[in-house]
Amino acid sequence: MKSLRNLLILAIAILGLTFGTVQAQSFSGSGKGSARAIERQVYKQIIKLPYYGVFDNIAYRVNGGRVTLYGKVLQPTTRKSAERVVERIEGVETVVNNIEVLPLSGFDDSIRRQTLRTLSNGGSLYRYFLGASPSVKIIVDRGNVALEGYVATRGDYNLMNILARSVPGAFSVKNNLVIEKELVR
Repeated sequence: MKSLRNLLILAIAILGLTFGTVQAQSFSGSGKGSARAIERQVYKQIIKLPYYGVFDNIAYRVNGGRVTLYGKVLQPTTRKSAERVVERIEGVETVVNNIEVLPLSGFDDSIRRQTLRTLSNGGSLYRYFLGASPSVKIIVDRGNVALEGYVATRGDYNLMNILARSVPGAFSVKNNLVIEKELVR
């Protein structure tokens, strides 16, 4: 019984060492994180930002140790927070912050709320706005609406487009949504 227990402990220790080696290799490469590992970390850090929501869109590009952030956000603190968390990622040498802060506007705020309400009440589209990091983002800049993110089907894409165009007060609607099922093909 004692030898079986020792054998089990030895097996767990070997697995732990193997897993630790695999984790270390994913960040190796002249002491810096690989581009793929950096991309995953940037994504994880951005979606965890405290005030990052449905009306903010942050995108990024990784080129070696250089990360370029771009997109549009409502609050200046979200812009600065994104830069700060990305700077702390292992392997990131430089962060270029091209994130634009949207202007304060009661008019834009009303369009944001009305667009979210219209899309959320449109059939089963509410599922795209659930959770801490919704898959669809609504960006309103000076009365112009842009839909960013991912939807599951062409039907959802078309329905979001039609409903967003029906929101009163919006000057234009740009549908930048990506259809997930078409990515697979």
